[in-house]
Amino acid sequence: MTLSFGIEDRGILPDRMIAALAAHGAILSENKFVPDQIQPASLDLRLSDVAYRVRASFLPGRTTVARRIDELKLHEISLSDGAVLETACVYIVPLQESLALPDEISAAANPKSSTGRLDVFTRVIADETRGFDRVETGYHGPLYAEISPRTFPVLVREGSRLSQIRFRHGHALLAAPALRDLHARERLVDVENADVSEGVAVGVDLSGLGPGGLVGYRAKRHTGLIDVERRGGYAVLDFWEPMQARPDKSLILDPNEFYILASKEAVQVPPDYAAEMVPFDPLVGEFRVHYAGFFDPGFGYAGAGGKGARAVLEVRSREVPFILEHGQIVGRLVYEKMLAKPEKLYGQGIGSNYQAQSLKLSKHFKS
Repeated sequence: MTLSFGIEDRGILPDRMIAALAAHGAILSENKFVPDQIQPASLDLRLSDVAYRVRASFLPGRTTVARRIDELKLHEISLSDGAVLETACVYIVPLQESLALPDEISAAANPKSSTGRLDVFTRVIADETRGFDRVETGYHGPLYAEISPRTFPVLVREGSRLSQIRFRHGHALLAAPALRDLHARERLVDVENADVSEGVAVGVDLSGLGPGGLVGYRAKRHTGLIDVERRGGYAVLDFWEPMQARPDKSLILDPNEFYILASKEAVQVPPDYAAEMVPFDPLVGEFRVHYAGFFDPGFGYAGAGGKGARAVLEVRSREVPFILEHGQIVGRLVYEKMLAKPEKLYGQGIGSNYQAQSLKLSKHFKS
């Protein structure tokens, strides 16, 4: 298809437009795309065959990422046959995909859901940028992943997909009046009097959503490694401590521990929209919620096989203990218009792992 946009065309590019970007040379790749690499509103990014252990995280500023790697690298690791990335270390990996964006197209990246649920801190970097996970309009150049496993060592290899990228034309974020109208039509969350003033407010469920009053999981330390390509291969109790609801429906987050919790609300994303969890807000509390923030069109949507889906919350406390209470707002979902409805929605025959989810660990663990 031909990509041409009018002045009023604003929104996230759907799957067929992402394919068109690639066909027109705006997305370049060392290897052909694999069949499920293009998602309804994003493109999975693949690791190349080498990783660099570096002394510290960085932003390139006015130079290239490659030059900063030369200045900061400790050693080079081949990913051709797989390699273990250790916790508390920082790695930079060139990605197989690079960009030659048109002047009117920008991009934003996030970890994939399964990456965030393993507490693998992942961000995308581009040359001469001063921010992570954001690519300016008209960017021509390579992409890199910064990877820092926080809890579990992980085995990755050439072609592993830890991040995804979205492409947008113009500014399509819904302001409060438009978001209220959308909620009135589509009921974005299953609660009365939902707070949609600055995005849809999302609270935490500590009432015992899961079987036996389960409210979530706390990650164990000093575990075995996790192969990011191995699906359903690990016993939950080898890596996670299940947590039951307390009588007062509260939870004390221990400093620097990692938790998997679920939202109190069931969320849905209509087919013509995409959503993102707003990053950590220091006014909310001393913790970070939801590393992997993209919600595809059709997430939880009845027409795509959902009945509303809980947002799984990847929570890491900061330097001090912090008490969460049932229903406490821990984040907000912001919605953006799609430029067009995707050919396939989340959950419709594309191997979506978390449609109609409640409290769910990543796909790597036995259910």
